[in-house]
Amino acid sequence: MLPKNQRLRLAQDLTATVRSGVRSGRRNVVLYARRRQTEEFAGDRFGFIVSKAVGIAVKRNLAKRRMREIAHELRRVDGDIDIVVRALPGAAELSWEELRSQINASFSAALRKLEDR
Repeated sequence: MLPKNQRLRLAQDLTATVRSGVRSGRRNVVLYARRRQTEEFAGDRFGFIVSKAVGIAVKRNLAKRRMREIAHELRRVDGDIDIVVRALPGAAELSWEELRSQINASFSAALRKLEDR
């Protein structure tokens, strides 16, 4: 489980990251990332968007739990990035390893794009 200070919980934080962040998409997930302007939080913060298009509640919750665990593995304590992971239809049908590889690839690509900015 991600600590409370490493979660994006406000809709305005999610919206700002999606609108002004870099985008990196894969077949079943899209990852948005942006650097925070303020230093009020230490470490990367993660948010998740899983719509009803992903499936019934059981499948959506499974996808969210898996994405949270993968984010826990990816988090950097000294980071300053807000990250939003959006699950696309089919994300709940992926195996653990497939979902992890898609999120890891998206995360790496987003970090490269942020460095280029």
